[in-house]
Amino acid sequence: MSEVSYREASRVFAGSPPVRAVDKLDLEIADGEFLVLVGPSGSGKSTALRMLAGLEDVDEGSINIGGRDVTSVPPKDRDIAMVFQSYALYPHMTVAENMAFALKLKRVPKAEISTRVAEAARLLDLTPYLDRRPRALSGGQRQRVAMGRAIVREPAVFLMDEPLSNLDAKLRVETRANITALQTRLGTTTIYVTHDQVEAMTMGHRVAVLRDGLLQQCATPRELYDRPINTFVAGFIGSPGMNLVIAQLTADGVSLDGLPVPLPRTTLEAAKSASLSEVRLGVRPEALHLVGEGEPALNLKVELVEELGADAFVYGEVPIHNTPTRIIVRTTGAEAPAFGQTVRVGLRTPARLHVFDPTEGNRLPD
Repeated sequence: MSEVSYREASRVFAGSPPVRAVDKLDLEIADGEFLVLVGPSGSGKSTALRMLAGLEDVDEGSINIGGRDVTSVPPKDRDIAMVFQSYALYPHMTVAENMAFALKLKRVPKAEISTRVAEAARLLDLTPYLDRRPRALSGGQRQRVAMGRAIVREPAVFLMDEPLSNLDAKLRVETRANITALQTRLGTTTIYVTHDQVEAMTMGHRVAVLRDGLLQQCATPRELYDRPINTFVAGFIGSPGMNLVIAQLTADGVSLDGLPVPLPRTTLEAAKSASLSEVRLGVRPEALHLVGEGEPALNLKVELVEELGADAFVYGEVPIHNTPTRIIVRTTGAEAPAFGQTVRVGLRTPARLHVFDPTEGNRLPD
């Protein structure tokens, strides 16, 4: 079994005050799971990965792999394989030699090395390139070699630190699909770090969102999207992000400058028990649409239109309680308005709404 667990694991860098790059991280990763660590720069995701690899100290707490405490175990004895952002291939070696190098250091028999390299090359479509050197390969091919070097070691856990960052957009999409399919086929526990939330949502069985060293939420991509635990997760997950606006509470919900928005009774009762007069309302761009005259709506002045073919994202400002507030609306490409135009925006029915405490940012019950 190759489950991984962080148990109140912290990495603290000296300073005044000390910097808690990872702060009491509690996280359980199941055997065979593909878990993605995601967050903005400085959130602690790469540090958490390096702690698991043994490349950063664990100042507090512990880390287990397969039920074994590896907190003080040297990296070479942790049964992990790491794929970095830089390919780190030996330029004077062929593809086959690069993939076999770690096995040679471990004095694995030549016949077994050849078998493992051949199988990894087959999985990664690298068989025709085994005799080439890295300079004769494309960026995507080099990344596959780096992955092959990890695969041949047959580790308990794969660690991947932004492995697609050096690839162009089209190749990133193709390669992340390949990585996902490969992990499914191999069934190896994988922890993958990225700052790209689209990458996280399309690859992970679960996604752990970090901010300033603290774990915000760990859940399936669908749960993160549908039920973000706070405003940070709500704004970070989703492309483009969720609209978050301050709204005044009414007897039946909230009011956005004449646009009534009904809320569930449980949400209203939770807001009342917290003595709130206003809440932070979260609305995904797809929950809004352009409406005609006579329907309750907000007037939006268009500042930008992102044409995506069948769909378009409309960015603009609406006056909410005399405060200009920027929102994003998803519409069809055929309906997309022009820059500078003023359009009417209403809520779709039904629309999934998200309500948060305006001060703490935590989600209120639905």
